[in-house]
Amino acid sequence: MTSADFFNVDSSLSEEERAVRDSVRRFVDERVLPIIGTCYVEGRFPKELIPVLGELGVFGANLPEAYGCAGLNNVAYGLIMQELERGDSGIRSFASVQGALVMYPIFAFGSEEQKKRYLPKMATGEVIGCFGLTEPDFGSNPAGMITTAKARPDGSYVLNGAKMWITNGSTAHVAIVWAKTGADEASIRGFIVPTDSTGFSAKDQKGKLSLRASDTSELVFQDVVVGASQLLPQSGGLKSPLMCLTQARYGISWGALGAAQACYEEALAYSKTRVMFDRPIGGFQLQQARLADMLTEIVKAQLLVLHLGRLKDAGTFTPQQVSLAKRNNVSMATDIAREARRLLGANGILAEYASMRHMANLESVYTYEGTHDIHTLVLGQAVTGLSAFN
Repeated sequence: MTSADFFNVDSSLSEEERAVRDSVRRFVDERVLPIIGTCYVEGRFPKELIPVLGELGVFGANLPEAYGCAGLNNVAYGLIMQELERGDSGIRSFASVQGALVMYPIFAFGSEEQKKRYLPKMATGEVIGCFGLTEPDFGSNPAGMITTAKARPDGSYVLNGAKMWITNGSTAHVAIVWAKTGADEASIRGFIVPTDSTGFSAKDQKGKLSLRASDTSELVFQDVVVGASQLLPQSGGLKSPLMCLTQARYGISWGALGAAQACYEEALAYSKTRVMFDRPIGGFQLQQARLADMLTEIVKAQLLVLHLGRLKDAGTFTPQQVSLAKRNNVSMATDIAREARRLLGANGILAEYASMRHMANLESVYTYEGTHDIHTLVLGQAVTGLSAFN
């Protein structure tokens, strides 16, 4: 039990869940933490870690073993996301996009042939994917998308449009692209688009002050032809990509907890060794109040996602419950990262400490996969029955 597990949540986990968490924790301690500060400063995603992540089985870990995946339950999957984001949001984002936003839609909406063709290679990291839903002018309003997929007589489609803020965009071999095949929201379909297709381009987003150890791109489609075999046959309407986002948001709610734990543990350790006025700063009331508040919020978040994971495994969770968890845990982690940075004083701005890196990363996590405010409206509609979206 770590100092962040004040309520011994560890005792509520199965032996397998603890073993999975511990293996990913060792990987983060041994392979991620020694290099991630440098990667962040350099603005580089550590691609050399992809094969190791594949060996660990973190990609699509909660998908069936029949397709080369680990077949873990959703609590174990959440613990993986927690540990990866304890390292860095960019590492968790990479795995989250690969599993929840690329492998999941192929599993949920793809043909058997598509599942067998793509999922095993994606599970090992041999094939990397990205998810193209957000557009430059339609972030929080995906129904307004203007990317089109026009059917041709031979059954193929021609894609035109653009997607923005795409994690893994310049690294991916394939992109799950959502486009309108007609005039309305109901015509939205998903396509598996090889990134080497003629007319497909990915341009890295420059100037990021957050998620610097992550590839973020704009995707552009200029008369990109995709065959009928690349259509996800069971996809249809905005509900399909939103189902994918629910999977990703679930992982984020656990991941943010990992970032919060990293910041708390760093602040706690620092408070015991940093001497000011002839004693450790952890002995001062202001810093103890900071640490007590951090710990309390972490415990609440732990209990929240653990129960949500059990509900998800039972098949009784709702997207609105996931919205609550994502909204709460990311906001909580953002606050903790800021307070930890402040406790660290001037040292807190250095890359050798994690808190400011997490603080900057979490500003992106606060915004993506549904902004904090959008999830507020989702919950408002859930409790009142009244939509405030229009």
